[in-house]
Amino acid sequence: MRVLNRVGPVLAPRWPSLDPDDIVRAAARAAKSDQFGDESFLEALPVLVDAIEREANLSWLGRVMCRQSLLGFLQNRFSVYGHRAAHPEIAGVPIERPLFIMGFPRTGTTILHNLLAQDPANRVPLGWEVQFPHPPPRSETFGTDPRIKKARTFFGHMDTMAPSLASIHEVGAELPQECMPILGQTMLGPQLNFVFNVPSFQRWVDAQSHAPAYTYHRHFLEHLQSEHAKDRWVLKSPVHLRTLDALLTEYPDARIIFTHRDPAKTVPSLASLMYVIRGLASDSVDPHALGEQQLHWWADSLDEAMAARDVHRDKADQFMDIQFEEVVADPVAALGRAYERFDIPWSNDIDGCMRAFLADNPRGKHGTHHYEIEDFGMTLDQIRERFEGYCTAYEIPLVL
Repeated sequence: MRVLNRVGPVLAPRWPSLDPDDIVRAAARAAKSDQFGDESFLEALPVLVDAIEREANLSWLGRVMCRQSLLGFLQNRFSVYGHRAAHPEIAGVPIERPLFIMGFPRTGTTILHNLLAQDPANRVPLGWEVQFPHPPPRSETFGTDPRIKKARTFFGHMDTMAPSLASIHEVGAELPQECMPILGQTMLGPQLNFVFNVPSFQRWVDAQSHAPAYTYHRHFLEHLQSEHAKDRWVLKSPVHLRTLDALLTEYPDARIIFTHRDPAKTVPSLASLMYVIRGLASDSVDPHALGEQQLHWWADSLDEAMAARDVHRDKADQFMDIQFEEVVADPVAALGRAYERFDIPWSNDIDGCMRAFLADNPRGKHGTHHYEIEDFGMTLDQIRERFEGYCTAYEIPLVL
């Protein structure tokens, strides 16, 4: 990476371009489609690029990553809507009572998602089909699709560039993928600010209506399920906290597992994850500034989620709260209780499949994640004060 950042500007001083119009044209050409649905992303692109130039302090390789990320997002969007225009029959096929997992990052959402993927009746989006969604995956070739190999290479490059990433948050071609990359294709999610330091763009995003993002989310699921459907969708992402109201508007019958953990454990861990990710694109990541950003953004997100639950109190029976301690003690048993609450069929076979996965993937399989609160300019008292309302409302066990 250091070599590329030194020689890249010499060999290609005018590349890569982050010109919004050029990126849109290039994505449309690659997708062979001029269909893109809602036009809100066209307004977002110039705001993002302006923030990139003023705030992100990208390396040359970081600019390459940024352009490729935007091209990938928009190419997928053009491809999905191009296919949708050619196959209007996929529109409006019901997505009934989807199951969402949400909660603060580092609260057990990933292991619960992975375990739920072991139930043959559950449809989870996998890494390869989210990264390369066109054409829609087919049931008869779902396990042998050539895009799987392509995605293994893609995720393998991530592991090579950031070897510590797997110990913090494992991703892979054939692992369940969360919703953040799907929402990223709308330019209205937080993924771009996770990877690149663009706080002004994130403030702009947070001020927008998120209805278009969840409309696209549904369209994306309709695309994926058109030739490979199961009984129910199982989806996951902590970023739904910020936009829970929009989610419930788009999916009014959604069932939601809400995970909880002491923020003194989750906030610094999340900051550590983002420090690794942002370090791929910039040589000057300020850990204290990053820590302050994430502390406040995620605290505000939890406030938004609690407010949305209050507004939608008539949907209380659609929620189940799970403490991190329950996940650590026995995540399969916790999911068994969730199945009972949501009237989803449970069997010894499902229990066995989940426990087999758990045995093959013990906690800490890819190493231990080390971090300290002080690494990111935080104090325990600061975290306790900012999250006091949340911890009280959900009776969070405080472990520090």
